[in-house]
Amino acid sequence: MKNDLLAYVRNGQPLSYGKKLKLVATLSLPAIMAQLTSIMMQYIDASMVGRLGADAAASIGLVATTTWLFGSLSTSVSAGFSIQVAQYVGAKEYEKARRVLHNSYPVVLIVAAVLAAIGIGISRALPGWLGGTAEIQRDATLYFRIYSLTLFAMALNSLAASMLQCSGNMKIPGLLDSLMCVLDVVLNFLFIYVLKLGVLGAALGTALAVTVVTGLMLFFLWRRTPVLQRQRGEHYAYSGAYVKRAIRLSLPIAFEHLVVCGAMVAATRIVAPIGIIAIAANSFAVTAESLCYMPGYGIADAATTLVGQSVGAGRKELAWSFGRITVCSGMVLMAVMGGLMYLLAPILMSLLTENTAVCELGVRVLRIEAFAEPLYGASIVCTGVMRGAGDTLVPSVMNFISLWCVRLPLSYFLADRMGLEGIWLAMCAELCFRGTVFLVRLVRRRWLRAVE
Repeated sequence: MKNDLLAYVRNGQPLSYGKKLKLVATLSLPAIMAQLTSIMMQYIDASMVGRLGADAAASIGLVATTTWLFGSLSTSVSAGFSIQVAQYVGAKEYEKARRVLHNSYPVVLIVAAVLAAIGIGISRALPGWLGGTAEIQRDATLYFRIYSLTLFAMALNSLAASMLQCSGNMKIPGLLDSLMCVLDVVLNFLFIYVLKLGVLGAALGTALAVTVVTGLMLFFLWRRTPVLQRQRGEHYAYSGAYVKRAIRLSLPIAFEHLVVCGAMVAATRIVAPIGIIAIAANSFAVTAESLCYMPGYGIADAATTLVGQSVGAGRKELAWSFGRITVCSGMVLMAVMGGLMYLLAPILMSLLTENTAVCELGVRVLRIEAFAEPLYGASIVCTGVMRGAGDTLVPSVMNFISLWCVRLPLSYFLADRMGLEGIWLAMCAELCFRGTVFLVRLVRRRWLRAVE
């Protein structure tokens, strides 16, 4: 049914509202599962390391936002290529889609190599820059150094998964990400507890799990995806046009990741002086909250595919319709998740740490954040919709203004007065502001001008 309905989009056939909903659900559910299993890996790392004590948890929590920054930058370049592939698949220009994919590999690997070199170079000094105390700096350095070496596998995994998704195959990435979660459990248990490597073991277990699944993801892309796998007799020479367009689309996305993760790094610097309990509680609460908002990212992935293929097929009104449906679905789902997070916050935190003080503080900040989830969902899915249309610059600027002109100044102001709770109150206010701004842009439909 999924493939039949996507063919409706490409062939210009009409889609009833019910079929649109079915298509959104069919593409979203595997993407949501993929996002959730990714977050489960963070839960596994945090929970297993959390049993080692507050210092071990704080060492990972200290560099967590920087790992997200480097990880998101290494994967952002694949978006510029996958957007083109989604639009070419929608236009049924499959050979061009394959050419784009072929041109993506060297670019993705070069970006990963540069980021890995930078990460390894700064790994020793980073914990000190972030305000970490002496007792957690060594473990934080080791964890970040291993993570930096994993960027090659992460970049290729993101590229393969996004290419499969934009061709309409959401199932395989979801299944493989679930496998990665299982592998992470087994390997972390082996390295952390059996071999007694502690924080280093958590990094090694996750790195090996990512590497294995990346190999499988590439196999399915190269051998089990007829639309994108290499065809006999085709020769894919380097094309500067595809690479230039990918860079033009990816740079705003990379800037957006830099803005978002850079703000989180800055927030970590604000949290660090409050103490190890606050650092650990902040890290665990961020991990717990991610279970709430990752379904929004799953729907955003589906939105990018649907809008991208609709745009490629020359159906702007269908793109607008899918935009409305996916954003509303994301807001409803994240409102439900926010309610569950408010109710289940004590359970979520107890799964991550046995430290009573850390757990209680984490529960309080999670319940503050729960009220922002519907509008946070709006901003997440709107971003996916606009990327599908090739509109990547304006959303990035909007994120920059919201984070650096609203969240960080407010966090700095409230941190001295309310501690970690003040920082999360500032985050809640900023997410509500950001979601409102994105909804206004969605309704005004200016993002569709990117396809003209």
